[in-house]
Amino acid sequence: MMKTKRAFTYAFLILVSFVSIFPFLWMLSSSTNLSVDVTKGKLLPGSHLMDNMHNLLEKVDIVTALSNSAKVSISTTLLAMLIASLAGYGFEIYRSKAKDVVFNILLMSMMIPFAAIMIPLYRMFGGISNVIPWIGIDTLSSVVIPTVTTAFLIFFFRQSTKMFPKDLLEAGRMDGLSELGLFFRVYMPTMKTTYAAAAIITFMSSWNNYLWPLIVLQTPENQTIPLLISNLGSSYAPDYGVIMIAIVLSTLPTALVFFLMQKHFVAGMVGSVK
Repeated sequence: MMKTKRAFTYAFLILVSFVSIFPFLWMLSSSTNLSVDVTKGKLLPGSHLMDNMHNLLEKVDIVTALSNSAKVSISTTLLAMLIASLAGYGFEIYRSKAKDVVFNILLMSMMIPFAAIMIPLYRMFGGISNVIPWIGIDTLSSVVIPTVTTAFLIFFFRQSTKMFPKDLLEAGRMDGLSELGLFFRVYMPTMKTTYAAAAIITFMSSWNNYLWPLIVLQTPENQTIPLLISNLGSSYAPDYGVIMIAIVLSTLPTALVFFLMQKHFVAGMVGSVK
């Protein structure tokens, strides 16, 4: 009876795993087939991988798009880690009567959909363009700045900081460390798993960001990889083989980041402190 139950459990897990991974396998297979084969629903790999790659490089400048996405995602991740962790650390460590009020207002901002602030945000960057062109409309900076931190990240760091051993801060103060010294030399090394989890979430979100870059980036030289893939699929006769290989290339960086940091990601999500 026990063996039968275990076999059923394994079979169920294998089935669920296959269903979960099938779209990715189909994407890899389709990137090696012609567009007509993809539309016919061919599941087996083909022999046109290099042809699709050649057509992709001829149609679009994917290297520039990948470079733009990398610049935006890395800049956003680094700035978000610094700003959100400073905010979460401050909300949890320091005492103030107005602290909880400000934090509750911050959490309430999570209920505001991006569509509600999209037009005011665009108008704001349009006004900035006349004063500081390098952070105005149609610049990569205009994609980074609105996303360098979120209420969720600040909440995430504050909740993780609740498990931070406060005795370390007292010991650091006794050794003569400044408040910033405590943050950079004590808090950050101790909370590395939390930083890893937040970095993966932020990087993947920034890399896949579509709506705001679509609005604010207006020239092909500045487009990110989601915009490039969208343009490939919006033609009158889209080449699905080319689209699939572009999606594969766009997936590799996020998959690499996740697999390199997955152990820290799991530890950070459960709130462990090392």
